[in-house]
Amino acid sequence: MAKMRAVQISRVNGPLEIVQRDIPEPGPGLVRVKVQACGICHSDTVVKDGLWPGLQFPRVPGHEVAGVIDALGAGVEGWKPGQRVGVGWNGGYCGYCSNCRRGNFFACLTSTQVTGATRDGGYADYALAPASALALIPDDLSAIDAAPLMCAGVTTFNCLRHCGAGPGELVAILGVGGLGHLAIQFAAKMGFNTVAIARGADKAALARKLGARHYIDTKAQDGAAELQKLGGAKAVIATATSSEAMQALIPGLGTNGNLMVIGVGGPISVDSLPIILGSLSVKGWYSGVSSDSEDTLRFSALTGVRSMNEVFPLERVTEAYERMLSGAAQFRVVLNMGS
Repeated sequence: MAKMRAVQISRVNGPLEIVQRDIPEPGPGLVRVKVQACGICHSDTVVKDGLWPGLQFPRVPGHEVAGVIDALGAGVEGWKPGQRVGVGWNGGYCGYCSNCRRGNFFACLTSTQVTGATRDGGYADYALAPASALALIPDDLSAIDAAPLMCAGVTTFNCLRHCGAGPGELVAILGVGGLGHLAIQFAAKMGFNTVAIARGADKAALARKLGARHYIDTKAQDGAAELQKLGGAKAVIATATSSEAMQALIPGLGTNGNLMVIGVGGPISVDSLPIILGSLSVKGWYSGVSSDSEDTLRFSALTGVRSMNEVFPLERVTEAYERMLSGAAQFRVVLNMGS
């Protein structure tokens, strides 16, 4: 039987092992994707560190998958071999549970599937995915460009378009990193009056190059006070992982403003009085499903939004993973399968 390269984790905190596996055959409702690129996301640590509930080993991680449909399982309609597709964190949904019937596909009750966690992901030459998890990749986006958009991209894009702000309104991006550098680009291209917020002045020039009209250095300035000087933020998109930094910006929200949390941090303390008086809200945001990913890819191709990537071959996966963990990558790490 034909073989493929795959990177698997065999135990909690186990090494990233490059192994030879049989190329899998797609069962009913599944497609086989020949992987061309796969992003390495910090969320892959839930597999490496054994944090995902019910995780079964060995497991191939990776949920920022870009490639080409290679084969179709029985019952798959509307797709054909050769189409360029991406697969993200959301690995499909049932379509018939109470949440799915209300359009909340991300919260499917009966078929919770997470690419690279509940099923093998994209650190391999081939991956299987339900047809409902596929997003078409536009012709003018390379696989390397598309891969990070399947998680970091869709998370920031989808959050911004649901943050309650309209064109011209003040939107702040907390953090200029793997998520933040994409959020700044999306916010600027969506027509928001975009503010980048980070600790230190070293990222000011980059933030402005990415599209930010304003930069706030919280090491030297009071972030909330600076936002109020600008009129108060309609939304703050919290991409950083510091809950203290998040809650410090709540007083910077304008009336009916929203703190949108997409960076995973600790508990956030909220003073009830200003929340009530300003009709403010603190809301978490899930990345999105395949249709959201497809919207993200199309918008990125149309407007020129691109992830800044460091690219590694599959053979250097351990080095690439450690580079991601170090926080020093500029800004996403992507595996190139060489196909």
